[in-house]
Amino acid sequence: MPAWLLNLFAHYGYAAVFLGVFLENTGLPVPGETMVLAGGALAHIGSLSIGWVIGTAIVAAICGDNLGFFIGRRGGRALAEQHGWRVGLTPSRLLLFDQFFLRYGPATVFIARFVTGLRVFCAVLAGASELSWPTFLFYNATGAIVWSATIAAAGYALAHSWERLERWIGRTGLAALIAVGVLVAIGALRARRQQTS
Repeated sequence: MPAWLLNLFAHYGYAAVFLGVFLENTGLPVPGETMVLAGGALAHIGSLSIGWVIGTAIVAAICGDNLGFFIGRRGGRALAEQHGWRVGLTPSRLLLFDQFFLRYGPATVFIARFVTGLRVFCAVLAGASELSWPTFLFYNATGAIVWSATIAAAGYALAHSWERLERWIGRTGLAALIAVGVLVAIGALRARRQQTS
């Protein structure tokens, strides 16, 4: 494990897990997953409790995602309509996004938890969509529980193989990202066909 990570945990312990996961889930590119992995690895050697690492990650993920959701709900739509063209988000693409989230929103919220790049932005995008908050909360909390337990357990089980653990997480994240990309492409093609017919 890198020295900077050991020092961070030596000074902040569970707060490092909470802040990393919370900030990542509000939409900031912070290595929350790395914090949970490290927490699990440190639990293996007895520095932390695996139960507290998992519990802290669950609470941080749910709190961070809910803040991200409400940021998206309050200003995400207007921001996308005003400045979306700068990143290729045209009005027609925004409509496709809305249709996709209405149809696949709950599954997207759950699956995005396991995709590093998507996890950061999913809550804000869900808030900007028409997805209801209770639906978001249910799938988000379910995903947070499964993700936190899985990532912390992986850190615990592979504590002595940190490099191998990071590679494994990278490969599974890449596979999930590809699967999400395929689903998005299929959804976009179906929506386009419905618009033309």
